[in-house]
Amino acid sequence: MQDIFEVGVITQTHGLKGEVKVFPTTDDPKRFEELDMVMLDTGRDKIPMEIKSVRYQKNMVLLTFKGYEDINLIEKYKKCSLYVTRENAAPLEENEYYIADLIGVEVRLEDGSVIGKLKNVLTTAANDVYEVSVDGKPDVLIPAISKCIKEVKPEEGYMVVHLLPGMME
Repeated sequence: MQDIFEVGVITQTHGLKGEVKVFPTTDDPKRFEELDMVMLDTGRDKIPMEIKSVRYQKNMVLLTFKGYEDINLIEKYKKCSLYVTRENAAPLEENEYYIADLIGVEVRLEDGSVIGKLKNVLTTAANDVYEVSVDGKPDVLIPAISKCIKEVKPEEGYMVVHLLPGMME
């Protein structure tokens, strides 16, 4: 289980006063309004960054950080990811999970046999779809619906699924 979650990636600077365009990797980009602080991952360090302002432009979030109100101070952080701690992550409803906690869990059938590991979660308009890597076979796509997902235990490292006919073919 991870302690930090990615919420966005700085794509480029915006103007001369240190504002950056952030591609949100969170389900709710409006979440940035509730955050006081994020951690900027430089690849070597995670720097705490205090959010000074938040606004939106199309599908991007525009952020300014306190102490970085100049393009020359922030420009070197293009392509860097922004993270929040688990304590500052969006609260979950019942039967909701952080994707980062699901990636890598063992996927089992109802009889206990293992079919593979969860590789990715694809977001679609109707529902999420779990992409499961299976040794020696093509990946299996399982819709994240109650008919297929029977039990999810990320803290124990597994989930139990029911495969509909044709899913493993």
